[in-house]
Amino acid sequence: MTTTKSARELAETYFAAWEAGEFETIRELLADDVDFVGALGTASGVEEALAGLKGLGQVLERIDVKVRVAEGDEVITWFELCTTIAPPAPTANWMHVENGRIARIRVTFDPRGLLAGIEKKA
Repeated sequence: MTTTKSARELAETYFAAWEAGEFETIRELLADDVDFVGALGTASGVEEALAGLKGLGQVLERIDVKVRVAEGDEVITWFELCTTIAPPAPTANWMHVENGRIARIRVTFDPRGLLAGIEKKA
């Protein structure tokens, strides 16, 4: 018998897997047609979403979660995105879950520090 994870549990697993670089775990959490919109770009579908996460994962140091709020199929996670190339970026991430998988993700933060770090690194 399998159990479906709650939206909160999916979000917790997603962030832990991203921080650990476990992209196959993330693939299992995302809907095939996941829709992502963030400060640095958009992604349609699981492959594009994973490519974006892997790209940022190259400079990801840690995810310092401050609070997570879940209501039904909606989860908002407030965290500091800590990278090797920029000061920590306060970040809000909203996820919507459908049929036991993450279907929509919206992320907002001030990208200026990260963009400057990317430019310096290049």
